[in-house]
Amino acid sequence: MATKQDLVHVFLVTFPAQGHVNPLLRLGKLLASKGNVLVTFSASKSIGNKMKKAGAAVSGDPTPVGNCGGMIRFDFFDDGCNEDNDDERNDLDTYLPKLEAYGKNALALIINNHARNGWPVSCLINNPFVPWVTDLAEELNIPSAMLWVQSCSCFSLYYHYENSLVPFPSEEQPDIDVGLPNMPLLKSDEIPSFLHPSTPYPFLRRAILGQFKNLSKNFCVLMETFEELEGDLINYMSQVCPIRAIGPLFKNPLLETSSSISGDLIKADDCLEWLDSKPDSSVVYISFGSVVSLSQEQVSEMAYGVLNSGVSFLWVMRAGATSTGESGKFPEGFMEEAGEKGMVVQWSPQAQVLTHPAVSCFVSHCGWNSTMEALSSGVPVVAFPHWGDQVTDAKYLAEEWKVGIRMCRGEAEGRVVGREEVEGCLREATSGVRTAEMKANAMKWKKAAEEAVAGGGTSDRNIQEFVDEVRKLSLKKAQTQH
Repeated sequence: MATKQDLVHVFLVTFPAQGHVNPLLRLGKLLASKGNVLVTFSASKSIGNKMKKAGAAVSGDPTPVGNCGGMIRFDFFDDGCNEDNDDERNDLDTYLPKLEAYGKNALALIINNHARNGWPVSCLINNPFVPWVTDLAEELNIPSAMLWVQSCSCFSLYYHYENSLVPFPSEEQPDIDVGLPNMPLLKSDEIPSFLHPSTPYPFLRRAILGQFKNLSKNFCVLMETFEELEGDLINYMSQVCPIRAIGPLFKNPLLETSSSISGDLIKADDCLEWLDSKPDSSVVYISFGSVVSLSQEQVSEMAYGVLNSGVSFLWVMRAGATSTGESGKFPEGFMEEAGEKGMVVQWSPQAQVLTHPAVSCFVSHCGWNSTMEALSSGVPVVAFPHWGDQVTDAKYLAEEWKVGIRMCRGEAEGRVVGREEVEGCLREATSGVRTAEMKANAMKWKKAAEEAVAGGGTSDRNIQEFVDEVRKLSLKKAQTQH
């Protein structure tokens, strides 16, 4: 067992949302598996409660990860909201400042407490929407890094926007294209929608750009992507700040040993047995992530399109509201008509579903986690983006990586995609002229992703170099204090 002196303590703080918790927790487990690293994973108490309810092993005591002496523990803080009342948290405009005010104080106490008990923090890592964690690191004189949980393309877009380096759509010119180095020309509805003047979510633009105001305070930006996928752009943006591509995190072979420590906030339903009963490449997997909610009309059109296409399907339909409202319900008699061909769950073990041989394609909102999971599992995508970076990811999936087709162009289109269009896209993805080509391209990316995270691969080397760097900083700090 490593002594306290041997362990390097890395403290991770996540924004309280499923799409942020998963990659940061995977990073935490990966850092711990590299040996003699103690990782503290920190989030609001409401997230802690959800993780416990979903059955995750989240202990305040250090739990061994892998067999190299690394450990992970959990520390949840008060965010100033009633623990089980999510309505307050869904109003992000008022919640983000509150999270910062309460979080900063609570985390300062927690971190100082660790230092007094002989576990000083060597590095503080956060993800987007909580840029104040970087400020806290600076105040406490702790080196900080960020895990960027979107593509390097979106990173470049936000960076160029924040620093006014090229023209972006504006009130006067809402429809201009955006051209950036090492990237395809993007139409006005292909940039992250929060950057468009028409966005109804300017507070999310502010929250993300806060991270770019603080960029120079991070000694490193870790990125959930891989060099084989976005290499030229990563090299170009590394001139701005040191970037280490360490993805796809969920694919990392080192994480298989610690599966009881999961970041799911909803307990996944068992659907793998149902998939086992289906022929290879016969099931369309449909999921719009943990935030996007579809209108009643859109759910109905999507449902009839799926039925009319005749495909078997596994559909994730969440119950309850999110910050974008309540999702519509299935039309009456939908499941009876689908019969054996369909299964609906509230939440699925997505990483396992996508690697299941029965799955033929993925109807996705194109959030970055889902995009990475599809690419690294070799599954073609029918893109149904909504907002944020999803519209950019959809463009890349369809036109750059050539593994998908676009069913829509996002919320800004302001339209309901009709059942004929849904049916047509599903037929094209499962039995059309481009089906084989999309599958072949997806398998090529799967192979590249596996090589990146395997021992000695680009992502594996990058994570090791990061751990070595944190060790060096930790030693240097210890020497200056003695």
